Amino acid sequence: MAEKIKINTEFIKLEALLKYASLVGSGGEAKMFIQDGKVSVNGEVCTMRGKKIRSGDTVIFDEHEVVVE
Repeated sequence: MAEKIKINTEFIKLEALLKYASLVGSGGEAKMFIQDGKVSVNGEVCTMRGKKIRSGDTVIFDEHEVVVE
């Protein structure tokens, strides 16, 4: 089941979202997983750690699904 994360800004960067959702312990860890192609955004692998994630986007990492509201 997807976890819902609410943001109060127009967007959040992908690496910040992984930290905010407690899926990784640090920004460095997030960077590594993203660059290794282990994160997908809206069904497509994303290797840009600065990717802007907006309300309605779905991020999947390590079998965790996060929906941004």
